[in-house]
Amino acid sequence: MPRPSAEDTASKPSRIQQRNRALILDAALEVFSKQGFRGATLDQIAEQAGLSKPNILYYFEGKEDIHVTLLNRLMDEWLAPMREIDPNGQPLEEILRYVQRKLEMSREYPRESRLFANEILQGAPRIGSHLDRTLKPLVNDTVKIIEDWVAQKRIAKVDAHHLIFSIWATTQHYADFDAQVQALVSESNVHAGARDFLDTLYRRLLSV
Repeated sequence: MPRPSAEDTASKPSRIQQRNRALILDAALEVFSKQGFRGATLDQIAEQAGLSKPNILYYFEGKEDIHVTLLNRLMDEWLAPMREIDPNGQPLEEILRYVQRKLEMSREYPRESRLFANEILQGAPRIGSHLDRTLKPLVNDTVKIIEDWVAQKRIAKVDAHHLIFSIWATTQHYADFDAQVQALVSESNVHAGARDFLDTLYRRLLSV
C-alpha cells in the first residue's frame, strides 16, 4: 500500500484540529440557536466552546464563516427525509412517514431547527443560494410526486405546496416554539402526543 505523501499528511487535519473544529461548531450552534446571528458574538462562542477567541479564528475566518458552515451542513440533513419519499411507494404511508420523520427531527435537532428558522426570518441572507439551487428543485420534484398521486386518485385532492408548508409548520413548531409548548402542555411526552395527532390529522386529510 502506498504511503501518503507529505502534502497529503500536511493537508489532513489532526485529531485535535478535528475535535476543536467540532467543538466550535457545536458551541456556535448553541449560541446561534438562542441568540440568532445578529445577537451572537465570537466571544460567546469561545466561552461556550471553552476556547480562546484567537483559537476560534484559527479555524474560522469569523462569525459568518461559522454560521455558513453550520447552515451548509444543516441543509443536507434537513432535506434528507424529503429525498427519501418514494414515488413508487404507497402515497399515504410515504407522506405520513415524512411527517413523522420531520417531527422526530424537531425532537432530535431542536437547535438546528431554530438556526434555520432564524436565518429564514432574517430573509435568508446567507442561505438564499441554497434555497434556489437545492431546496426549490427538490420541492418541485416532491410537488410533482404528490400531484401525480392526486391525479391517480390515490390520495385526496390537495394543494401540494401548501401540504408541504403545513407539514413543516406542524412539525418544526415543536422545536422552534419549544418554550411555549412546554409552558402550555403538561404531557410527559409531548412528541408522542404530537405524533398521534399529526398521523390522524394528515391521514384524514389525505385518505380517499
